[in-house]
Formats: sequence, structure tokens, C-alpha cells
Amino acid sequence: MESRETILSENCSYWSQRAPSYSELNQEELRSESRLRWQTLLEERILGHFPGKSREEIHILEVGTGPGFFAILLAGLGYSVTAVDLTPNMLAEAKKNAGNLASSINFLQMNAEELRFPDESFDVLLSRNLTWNLPHPETACREWYRVLKRNGLLLNFDANWYAYLFDEQERLSYESDRRRTSELGIRDRNVGTNFDVMEDIAHRIPLSGISRPQWDVNLLSSLGMAVSSDTNVWQYVWSDEEKINFASTPLFMVEAKKIPLVQA
Repeated sequence: MESRETILSENCSYWSQRAPSYSELNQEELRSESRLRWQTLLEERILGHFPGKSREEIHILEVGTGPGFFAILLAGLGYSVTAVDLTPNMLAEAKKNAGNLASSINFLQMNAEELRFPDESFDVLLSRNLTWNLPHPETACREWYRVLKRNGLLLNFDANWYAYLFDEQERLSYESDRRRTSELGIRDRNVGTNFDVMEDIAHRIPLSGISRPQWDVNLLSSLGMAVSSDTNVWQYVWSDEEKINFASTPLFMVEAKKIPLVQA
């Protein structure tokens, strides 16, 4: 059986190479209307969960920050933000993208499956486009639960990114997306350097062939969290280009609340 260290090493190498181009996409998001849409969504969920609490009192952890999009948005709004990523190159891009905000964000290199924080350290935990890529996603979710405070909020945004490797109908839909981007003259975000490497990794990680978000809902519920999912969130936060590129793999949101234990 392949070791976790092998997958982590290959992931780190791949995303190290992708860091500059992936950072460019995040920079575009920060300059676009997507910034306001994401900002509005996150504010509604976070402040709605903590009524009467000021932003600076709310401690947020972003796991798998990549080039820092969520961390930058939330730090700019005045939240207390810690952002971790496995890849040093991604963290370097995140700090660069953060500009003057970089000093107010606690950027740390860390494995999403082995967080070096005490129990119940954060009010909110955020993740985007990470869980699918983990060798042991169950372990990661348990860690995320551990570091959340009682009544904490988990928001996880992801998609069934590589389902087309395991299902013929998904492959046909994926290929249809590629044709449509070409016909419309839109940049194809699934064509680039070393995409075959990521496909090889995706073949060997557990969530690529599993239909989500039901998997997430089941696991987080088993931990005792109150869980809901939104499979239409992509319609609100994605740009027109994203909607065309990823029509067959729509983004979903999983929202989970750590229910306080009832004292006997």
C-alpha cells in the first residue's frame, strides 16, 4: 500500500510548480467581482453564526490557503486570521498577494492532516478546493473538528474534481466542457503544465471516485456536528468563465457546526 508520505511529497512538488500560475488566478479573483461575492457569502455565514461578536474577536483558520484568497479577504475585513499550507511556494505567493495585510495574517507551513494547534483554538475553519486532494481526508476532518472551539463553524468548499477518471458519464461531461470553452474562445483552466501529473495523483487518492458532498455530510455528522450542504453555491460565487469551465464539476459548500456538549 502506498504511503501517505509519498502522496504528500508528490502533492507538494506538483503545487510548488503550480504556485505562480495558481497565484495569478487568485490575483484575478481579488481584482474581480468574485471578491465581493465571496466576501458577502463568508460574512453572512460567519457573522450570522456569531451574532453580537466583533470581527476581531473571531479567530479563523484557513487550511490549504494556497495563494491566500480567503485569508486576504477576511484579514482585510478585520478578522483574526491564521492560514496554513503544505507548500512553501504557495505561502510565499500568499504573502506577496497579501501586500500590506501580510503582517496581520499568521502564515504557517503545515499539513492539513496534522495541525500543530491545541484543541479548540479557532472559532471558524475554512477550506477551499483542498479536501479532494488529501491522502487521508477522514484524518484531516477529525483534526479540523479537534481545533474548532465548541459552537465553532466549519465551511468547506470543494467539488468532485476528478470524477471523470472513474465514471464514463462524468468523462463525457468533462470533455463537453473542454469543447465548449474552445467554441466560446474562453481560456481553458484544465489545460496547462503537468496536468497529467495531477491526474496520476488523483487516481490514487480516496475521494476522487466518491460522490460528494454526501461523504462530507456523513463523516462530519458522525463526529457529532450539525451539518448542511449547498450544491448551488457555485451559481453565486463563480465567474462566468468558471461556470463554463467547470459546468460538470460544480462547487459545493459544506457547513458544519460543532455542537456544544450538554453538561449533565
